[in-house]
Amino acid sequence: MAVDTPERERSTSREHLAIRTGTLHYRAKVALRHPATLIGLVLIALFGYLIVAPVISLLLSGLQVGFGDEAKTGAAAGDFTGYYLERVFDSPVSSIIFYGPLLNTLLVAGSSILLALAIGVPVAWLLSRTDLPGRRWFSGALIIPYMLPAWTFALAWTTIFKNRSSAGQLGWMEAIGWEPPNWLAYGPLPIVVIFALHFIPFVILLVTNAMKNLPGELDEAAKMLGATPWTRWRRITLPLMRPAVLSAATLMFAKAIGEFGVAYVLGMPAGFQVLSTTLYQSISTQQAGVAGVIAAVMVGLGAISLMVDIRFLREARRFTTLSGRSGASRSASLGRWRGVAWGATAGLFFVSVIVPLGTLLLSTLMRIPGNFSASNFTLDYWIGHDLPTAGFTSGVLVSAQTWAAAWNTIWMVGLAAGITGILGLLVGYVVVRCPVPRLGNTLRVITFMPYLVPGIAFAVAYLSLFAVPRGPIPALYGTAAILILIMVADEMPFASRAGVSAMMQLGNEPEEAAQSLGARWSRRMRTIVIPLQRSALASATLLPFISGVQGLSLVIILATPGTQLLTTLSMTLIDFGYTHAANAVVVVICAIALLGSWATQRLFRSNLAAGLGG
Repeated sequence: MAVDTPERERSTSREHLAIRTGTLHYRAKVALRHPATLIGLVLIALFGYLIVAPVISLLLSGLQVGFGDEAKTGAAAGDFTGYYLERVFDSPVSSIIFYGPLLNTLLVAGSSILLALAIGVPVAWLLSRTDLPGRRWFSGALIIPYMLPAWTFALAWTTIFKNRSSAGQLGWMEAIGWEPPNWLAYGPLPIVVIFALHFIPFVILLVTNAMKNLPGELDEAAKMLGATPWTRWRRITLPLMRPAVLSAATLMFAKAIGEFGVAYVLGMPAGFQVLSTTLYQSISTQQAGVAGVIAAVMVGLGAISLMVDIRFLREARRFTTLSGRSGASRSASLGRWRGVAWGATAGLFFVSVIVPLGTLLLSTLMRIPGNFSASNFTLDYWIGHDLPTAGFTSGVLVSAQTWAAAWNTIWMVGLAAGITGILGLLVGYVVVRCPVPRLGNTLRVITFMPYLVPGIAFAVAYLSLFAVPRGPIPALYGTAAILILIMVADEMPFASRAGVSAMMQLGNEPEEAAQSLGARWSRRMRTIVIPLQRSALASATLLPFISGVQGLSLVIILATPGTQLLTTLSMTLIDFGYTHAANAVVVVICAIALLGSWATQRLFRSNLAAGLGG
């Protein structure tokens, strides 16, 4: 017995091991047979190349000697070097190319966030918790700046306040007789104001939805105890809203560090550099290694902002309040302040929507800036010929350059948006249906990575990877392919989340029933999944299209004269000093963006500001 027991135990262990091995083998065999597993592996390989590889290439470009820098570094091309790190962080020009722009970036981002919160949070309270007149209308109208390119406001600002001492061109104020000082025309102050105007709708969107869910019991109890409205706002509402406010601030910070157009239009004439503009200049002067280091810093800042946002979301659970329907907050009466509140809200709409769009439109109709006499208005900049603007002698609507850029925008962005929508739905299918959870989780992480990378830094990453041939992949710089690929990759965070959300709402029963009848996966997708998810597919297609039409930071480095888009055409016209034509192109871009936003909301019977007006 003493001899047989260990042998019997070893025999039992071997049997258990064989059973376990057989079970794992069976599970692996079943998992590999599932279409979601195979699709997931293909998608991981695809996004690994489109998303992970460019970021890795970006990081390596700051550590490896680039072609043409052999003499500077004293090493062969491709060798590892610390030259670029030293030049950016510890050289006589470090303050110019890095530390100064970094401080400027933090200053602009921080100031604009504080200003946006100072205005956006009270407006969100007015829209969600008070009897503000016309709040339903304001709820939709105040979101319009969020649908427009941020540099739309920058162009409007320069049209009004620019002066000839810095830009060599006449602005409206100077034409009237008052020369704006340089600090008002260009530099940090206008950049902060423009960023704040662009971010205020973002604050309203995030904060209002959270504010509507606050229970009314605490406010009512404080009111019964004699607390003034200001005390209740300061001691109850704001503390409960802290997670949402801080989350909005971190997301705005991530947007601010990657924004290029505003800083380029308002900062460059005054020599005010931020990280995005110094990164652009590094690429323009063929300093790819320096650009790689600066872009890596921007990626790090984006990653930090995301981690902070995740922490705030976790902290938000501490502020969770449970309330039944009967305890929902009632609208507070503004009393004698209703008129003042309405006037302030209407003023915000006037400043953030009417003034910039009206300024841009009027500037395209004036021969002489700032002259509002009837004889000064013309349609030449829209439909005229033989204009005194060398290289762009026709009106915007009759210019071959405009139509070529518009066609490139429509077909490139449209194709990228269609591919994005399909891939987003497939990602959702894999995440929800795949029998290997780790595969789906890996795919979710990879497709979310572009959110961490500011647009212009992501463009540098693509340039570092696709500027030269790599294996069977030819050099893509200068082709439409690189623009389409980066648009697809950049929009995957949204598309993948939309696909996952849609697939989680679709049960397995319809697909399993079709499978039991012998339908192949392709037919099940074509006849069941896609028809049932057509709304989600359309949403994951149309919204990236709207974003792509107005995007600038992502394409400014990668577009060439042969692949000009409307956004890059407008920047080219600005560089040449053709303000009228540039503003006209921007008006066209805004019209497309607003029309696309309206069509999307009509198609899905939804509203970006759903629920804001209560």
